[in-house]
Parts: sequence; C-alpha cells; structure tokens
Amino acid sequence: MQIDTGTDELLCDLQQRVATVTLNKPHKKNALGDILTPALRALLPTLERRSDVGCVMITGAGNAFCSGGDVSEMGAPGTGPAPTQEERIATLTEKQRTLTGRLYELTKPTIAALPGAAAGAGLSLALACDLRVASDTAFLVTAFRNIGLSGDYGATWFLPRLVGLARAKSLFYHSQRLTAAEAMDIGLVDRVFSAATFRDEAFHYAVEIANGPTQALARIKQNLHAGIGQSLEDSFALEAKNMIASGASAQAREAIAAFKEKRRPVFHSSPQQSSGANE
Repeated sequence: MQIDTGTDELLCDLQQRVATVTLNKPHKKNALGDILTPALRALLPTLERRSDVGCVMITGAGNAFCSGGDVSEMGAPGTGPAPTQEERIATLTEKQRTLTGRLYELTKPTIAALPGAAAGAGLSLALACDLRVASDTAFLVTAFRNIGLSGDYGATWFLPRLVGLARAKSLFYHSQRLTAAEAMDIGLVDRVFSAATFRDEAFHYAVEIANGPTQALARIKQNLHAGIGQSLEDSFALEAKNMIASGASAQAREAIAAFKEKRRPVFHSSPQQSSGANE
C-alpha cells in the first residue's frame, strides 16, 4: 500500500505493518531540502497515528541513505528583509525539533536502513532512529567539520549517548568515515547485511519488530528514553506504571497463552490492519 506524501522526493510503502519511508533524491544522494524535509515532517505524525503501522523504517533510494543538507540550497538569497540572528536560531531550533526530535520521540519503533552513505544531517536522521542496519558497502561520517559547520539536528546529542563522549569527539573532530563493520563494532549499527540482499533483509528485520507487542514496545521505548535523564527511583516508578498497564493488555494475555500452548504469539489479527487510532 502506497501512502501519499505529497511529493515524489519522499515515498512511503506500507507492507506487513512496516512503513518504509524512502528519501527519493538519488541524483543528490537523498540530500535533505526544501521539498523532501517538510514532507518528512508531515509524514511522521501520520504514521504514528495509524494502527496498521507497527514500525517505521527510513531508507534512501539508490546507493545512499542521506548526504545531509542540500548544499546547493545553502546560503541562497531569500525574499524580503533578512532575518535577524535570533530569528534564524529560532527557525532552525523549530526545524530540528519537528524533524529529528519528532522522530526520536515517535511512539512506534524506528529503524534507519542505510544502503550507503549517511553524512552530516543525514547521519543525525539515522541517529534519531531507535536502531540502525546497514549494507556492507555503507559508511557513516559526521562531515560537519569538512564544511566548517558545528553540527545540527541533534547529532551532538545523539552520538555521545550511543558511542560515548570521547569516541563522539573523535568522530566529530576528525570526521573519519566509519565502515558498516566498524560502526557495528562500536554499537552504532545493529546489523550489517550484504549489499546484494540488503533491502530484503532490512525489511524482514523490520517485520519482526512491527508485528511484535506494539503497546509493550512503546512503553519499553518510553522507559529507555526517560531513564537516560532521570534517577533510578523515578525509573522504578515509571517501570511499575508501564509494567502494570502492559500486564493488563490483551497483547500480554496473548503472549502468555502462546507460551503455554508452545506456539508463536499473534499480536495483530492480520499483517495489514485498517488505519485508525493508535493501538
């Protein structure tokens, strides 16, 4: 099932509860720009609301994930009075909050599937996802220092939390390329698949998550995100609240029944449910 995004620069296909979102500017290595990026911002809450979406997987067309911001659009003169520095800061802050911030907080599990390069803000987009899988020909690079920039879209917040502060500093200061295998070694990528079978294997990886216990996964994500910045006591309280709510759910009852009956649990009545409110 195709979901309309309003532009050919962003595609969305829904199969087996996986919404595959494809950045579709292969001639520019899927660079973010004035058409693609607003479309992605608008799509995320739509996918979050749909009950037939169990997982969101973001990927890129061709041989790249995303090369970052479209440099050809940077510094282009606008119309009307030039914005003040304060206005520019406020605008960029809001753009970041509504893209990678929104992606990070999405209640559905999110996966970045990297067929090739993830660089600059494209890397930020991948880091905002819960998990990353990569083709064995992919590479990751911060890239910001290469064009004299300090980084945006959460890169300097996400990366230290994933690989540690010292390693994040090295990756930003030197801007060295990480191969998929190297990224997996430091925990930045969860799985590496052969380039020849990458898209099929990434999809099947996502299907397993998408067809899991949706409500429990959303609560697990909430626990993990909150736990980064709160005390152990506060985490105990949140875990207790979510554990009790999960235990009372139909999905938990199904999982327990399946365990007793020695079968796989079926959390959703069909691979493709009708759209509607969140489960």
